[in-house]
Amino acid sequence: MELFPFIILALLAVLLFVLPARQRRTMQARAQKLQESLTVGTPVMTTSGIHGTVARLDDTTVDLELAPGVVVTFVRPAILEIRQPVTGTPGDDGPGTAGGRPADDIL
Repeated sequence: MELFPFIILALLAVLLFVLPARQRRTMQARAQKLQESLTVGTPVMTTSGIHGTVARLDDTTVDLELAPGVVVTFVRPAILEIRQPVTGTPGDDGPGTAGGRPADDIL
């Protein structure tokens, strides 16, 4: 009975180290897969919420076209996710209803 608290503490310590490490590996694998899937023309969103299309890829950077003729360079880890292109749906009622940004429907 005197060892019971030590066993519980040991189990808690293992959980506090093993679970976060496992989650970190999963997140790193997901980030690696995203980086490998980037190609020119892919719509993406950065960690700061900027939406753009991949214009050029380097080993450590990616150039995003934010608007026609406006290209900005980001480090590759700044790419948070790949976005789906905005498409209109049948019965579209007007600007801003296609699920994208309101400005996408104005152009």
